[in-house]
Amino acid sequence: MRRRTLLAAAGAAAVPISRPARAEEGVDVALVLAVDVSRSIDEDEARLQREGYRNAVADPVVVASIRGGLIGALGIAYIEWAGIEYQRTVIPWRRITTLAEAQAWAAELAEAPRTSLSWTSISGGIRHSRQLLTECPWEATRKVIDVSGDGVNNSGPPADQERDLALGEGITINGLPIVNDRPTFGRMPPVPLDDYYRENVIGGDGHFMIVAEDFESFGVAVKRKLIREIAGLPTDALRIG
Repeated sequence: MRRRTLLAAAGAAAVPISRPARAEEGVDVALVLAVDVSRSIDEDEARLQREGYRNAVADPVVVASIRGGLIGALGIAYIEWAGIEYQRTVIPWRRITTLAEAQAWAAELAEAPRTSLSWTSISGGIRHSRQLLTECPWEATRKVIDVSGDGVNNSGPPADQERDLALGEGITINGLPIVNDRPTFGRMPPVPLDDYYRENVIGGDGHFMIVAEDFESFGVAVKRKLIREIAGLPTDALRIG
């Protein structure tokens, strides 16, 4: 009887334990795209922003970069933020491994409604992104928040406070400041926006910043930035005209 019991136990041990597919899958990068939708960005600029992200994620060169990783997969979530009272997850976590999946993500973003609110809380956007990263359903080699916007933090806690909390959690924050020549609420930024991002927003292993000179150049900047983030290649701040 004891022998049969031992054999049964051994047989049970030989049967692999089934696990949810998500738990078994990993991603090279868990990336949160945190996008400014404050009122300083008008409808045309908002369209250019979204088109920039849609075209970049679905670009065959970007997808080739994803597939070239050790795992060959990107985990991506897209959020929009304005003042401290407004952060919204527009597209929750999606796992991209193929061009078809990237194109489906781009189509999903095209259909998502957009809201614009007052004020600019980079700190609120980073806080929301940090929470999202704790909810990522896949193991990630790297965790990255990609902050894009056209103004300095003027709502909620200081941006560097949330930035430092993120860095303490092993998260890298990269920046894509958009140099907008229109004043925000009648005032120009107190410092050049790229300097502000450098000092208060970006940080972590391999962090970098790419500056878009205007909204028209935003799409090119996003594509270059995504390739660097996915590949994990550090760079100095680059200026794209």
